[in-house]
Amino acid sequence: MIPPIARRFVAGESAPEAIEHARARNEDGVAVILNLLGEHYDDPADARADTDAYLALLTDIADSGLDASISVKPSQIGLDVSDECFEGHYREIVARAHELDAFVWCDMEDADTTDATLDAFESIAEEYPWSVGQCIQSNLKRTREDLDRLSDVPGKIRLVKGAYDEPEAIAHKEQSRVDEAYREDLRFLFERRDRGIAVGSHDPAMISLADRLAREHGADYEVQMLMGVREDAQRDLAAQGVDVAQYAPYGTKWLSYFYRRVRERRQNLGFAVRAVLGR
Repeated sequence: MIPPIARRFVAGESAPEAIEHARARNEDGVAVILNLLGEHYDDPADARADTDAYLALLTDIADSGLDASISVKPSQIGLDVSDECFEGHYREIVARAHELDAFVWCDMEDADTTDATLDAFESIAEEYPWSVGQCIQSNLKRTREDLDRLSDVPGKIRLVKGAYDEPEAIAHKEQSRVDEAYREDLRFLFERRDRGIAVGSHDPAMISLADRLAREHGADYEVQMLMGVREDAQRDLAAQGVDVAQYAPYGTKWLSYFYRRVRERRQNLGFAVRAVLGR
């Protein structure tokens, strides 16, 4: 059982609980991106098991009629086994989503995985256009080139600042420089795309910038935030007519995810403590 202090950030341990969480968020006008917790599998059987779980989840979402999608991690569905294992499972999941008129996001992990992840995304999006989206991290110095490469790919792009501790040689380390890169990348996306832009940020300044850029360029976009972080803002934005999606993880491997959320931002610990105290 997930304790209350972690329950704020995790949508349950099972797929039915995750579906019910999505149903509740949909009532607030917020879409949900469901992620089965798990990563860095070097056993092909583990990668296959989570692939099968995602295939079943896509069917559950389609049967529910909810505004929900899924997000997978490369190392969860086989990248630590081999590039071929990862891309095969990834393609299978997106093929099922395409068949069900559903959608698949792919998270981005550490920088060593970037090339394999983008290669697979580009290939799969060409085969199953607009059924798949890819996360891109602005803290990496290579990101502008990656965005240029992907600008005409028929898949969505989720732009995030990036949470992995990468070497200074390949990543911006100062928060002010990461923020600057994120703003530059947002401008680039809105200049080059009229659809498929996802602003993965809790930063009000970045969300305001995205809104202004969308109006200037006549582009569609959505805002994506984590479960348990600024949920009032998620509902408020949705009420204003902004497309909002909440990234909601679930599953039995919740402990490491919860600690990661708390380590990322001291404020998250305050959120969790207040949830326990009922305040």
